[in-house]
Amino acid sequence: MEIALVGIGKIAIDQHVPAISASPDWELTATVSRHGSVEGVQAYTDFDAMLEERQDIRVVSLCMPPVPRFDYAARAIRAGRHVMLEKPPGATLSECHALVDLARAFRVSLFATWHSREAEQVAAAKAWLADKRLERLSVTWKEDVRRWHPGQEWIWQPGGLGVFDPGINALSIVTEILPDPIHLTSAVLEVPQNRQAPIAASLDFHHPAGASVTAVFDWRQEGDQTWTIEAATDAGRMVLTEGGARLAIDGVEQSAPETEGLTGEYPSLYAKMARYVTAGESDVDLSPMRHVADAFTLGRRETVDPFVE
Repeated sequence: MEIALVGIGKIAIDQHVPAISASPDWELTATVSRHGSVEGVQAYTDFDAMLEERQDIRVVSLCMPPVPRFDYAARAIRAGRHVMLEKPPGATLSECHALVDLARAFRVSLFATWHSREAEQVAAAKAWLADKRLERLSVTWKEDVRRWHPGQEWIWQPGGLGVFDPGINALSIVTEILPDPIHLTSAVLEVPQNRQAPIAASLDFHHPAGASVTAVFDWRQEGDQTWTIEAATDAGRMVLTEGGARLAIDGVEQSAPETEGLTGEYPSLYAKMARYVTAGESDVDLSPMRHVADAFTLGRRETVDPFVE
């Protein structure tokens, strides 16, 4: 199937383009971007022009920042295109629900992707937790914003999410692996004096069985980066590290699951999108985004030192 990629920035070049190129399901035949392009692929700067001129392209993958994403997704859906959304699926929950209704009305597939759920050991962690009684779960997600988002001012603006841009990846894993739903009870958001979005956050959640569920996100981490989820249960301890790529049970490293040629988070997402389009299905789970919205609603804001890149 032919696909167009909209927003040719770091995530598109690093992840989307290689995943599409390696896929047996897709052929990248157009890009839309003000500044970026992909060698050998027809490049547009005007999205409407692409939709009009390339009606043979039935699927659009949107990789721009979340604030403008709704407008592009709505135009694509109204033009009869299936749409794949980079995380987070939008700037607000309301616009995401509107896209779901629009996709249903126009009978196209809509896929809100959460790439961290496709990490190598996430499915194994979910299976292990399924029959255990959770006592405690803690998330530690600390990375260096200068390394992963160089020069990207949009992440500090309203709708850019700040530290929740990576933090929502952790929440996407937590909401995938926990057998019981959780909801936020309190949060502290550390906001640099010269920015609109938080650079760090700590969260506390309610668990229906009374387990302690907490998360700490920080964008000021230098040196080793930390993406860890630890769970203590009545039957042992589980630790997911490296963003879900490695799993240890009671201190014993678990072997990687066997696969049939498909490896990597983004290749898995594009394989899913192919199945959804073929089956006429959609997948729009907004639970990770709901926790972020709750954090901005409940969170106590603390002003911290200015951030200068």
